[in-house]
Amino acid sequence: MEAPGDGRADGIPLTPGDAEGELLWLDEPLSFWGGTDLATGVITDVHHPQCGASLAGRVVVMSASRGSSSSSSVLAEQIRSGVGPAAMLLASRDAIVALGALAAAEVYGVQMPIVLTDANGVPRAGRVRVSATEESAVILWGACGTSAAV
Repeated sequence: MEAPGDGRADGIPLTPGDAEGELLWLDEPLSFWGGTDLATGVITDVHHPQCGASLAGRVVVMSASRGSSSSSSVLAEQIRSGVGPAAMLLASRDAIVALGALAAAEVYGVQMPIVLTDANGVPRAGRVRVSATEESAVILWGACGTSAAV
């Protein structure tokens, strides 16, 4: 039985992988190229509501990315160097973001799960675990599956 604050959401996997991290909800779409620092993973777009927030190791929740197709190469490099998101939860399919994660997995051997989901039930803060295979994806929080709750 789930305790208050525990939960689960299902989604459609866009890229496979397993990750855990603190949630970071983005109020607006983000361009990785020109909107984040390649070396640190910090949002640098001065017009973005979360400017100054770090993506590193976070489970990023956003509707979709914004802007240049070069964002995929920036995201792949951030994943490789350990300053990219641990996972992403998207409200709509995003080929640019998915390409970045797929390139990181293929070229560098580092996976970052991306899940298409209605994140309305996902908490606004706290740790979540994201597990995505080729066929299914699940997001867990609270005692349902994060190591911080164990």
